[in-house]
Amino acid sequence: MRVSIGVLALALAAPAAAQDFWAHWGDGRAELNGYRLTQPRYGAPRAGSAVLIFVTEDFSDTVRVKADPGRHPASDVYPVMKLNAIRHFQTGIYDYKVMTSTFARVGPAWPVAKVSLSSQEWCGHTYHQLLPRGGKVAGVFHSYFDGEADGVEELPMPAGGVFEDALPILLRGWGGPYLNPGESRTVPFLRSLFHARLEHRPLVWGRATISRAAAVSAVSAPVGRLSVTAWTIEVEGGARLTFEFETQPPYRLVRQTGPNGEEAVLLGSTRLAYWKLNGPGGEKYLKELGLRVPSP
Repeated sequence: MRVSIGVLALALAAPAAAQDFWAHWGDGRAELNGYRLTQPRYGAPRAGSAVLIFVTEDFSDTVRVKADPGRHPASDVYPVMKLNAIRHFQTGIYDYKVMTSTFARVGPAWPVAKVSLSSQEWCGHTYHQLLPRGGKVAGVFHSYFDGEADGVEELPMPAGGVFEDALPILLRGWGGPYLNPGESRTVPFLRSLFHARLEHRPLVWGRATISRAAAVSAVSAPVGRLSVTAWTIEVEGGARLTFEFETQPPYRLVRQTGPNGEEAVLLGSTRLAYWKLNGPGGEKYLKELGLRVPSP
């Protein structure tokens, strides 16, 4: 069911791309990319690692979670690309472990179905979730910070609005480019849950100009020197983000930058059914991501 619906959705924009998409992403495996992370925090650059996990799965529209086979009517289920973005970095004696999950419906413009974030560090933990539905974005959050303990929010869902958390999906080029080379577009823009929580700022729609470079360029990374398509996002208020994707399928994200020296550079990549590799010995596959295997 997932593949047939997904092919139909992508075929509305680009039939050849739809066939190529499911030939690659319909094989039951996930793409795992490891990154060398530089994360600014408390006024200093912090060394760390990041992992981006891309995988397609069936999604229930009513309960907004992965749909187990046979538990929901076909009308309630559609295919999504799930992106789990994990950041791990040290701040002095204690570390941060942060994960953002973004679910984007397979199809033109990749509509966001859900975004959630959890963050853990030695002082406490936070959770924030967004559910776009019916022209609104419903949010709920919980935090150990005074003044942010428990709350709900409702934001508008403006036409053409872009979630920063969905950019690694939206800009990769599946089913046709978001912009052609040299083009720019100014859109309503919602900053990432990660930056909203770290900066203790309420979520609010702003504006950003998304630009695609007119020509391809090259970037050197531990995986080699790669030809990339560069994207720049200029956010109202001064933040500047860049994303550099491979010019050839599957269009992996090679390098990403953000404010104050934030950077993630690709160390390694593989495609695995990683959820089956949780037994002793599965740690060896971390080497394919360029990540260190923990000592016993």
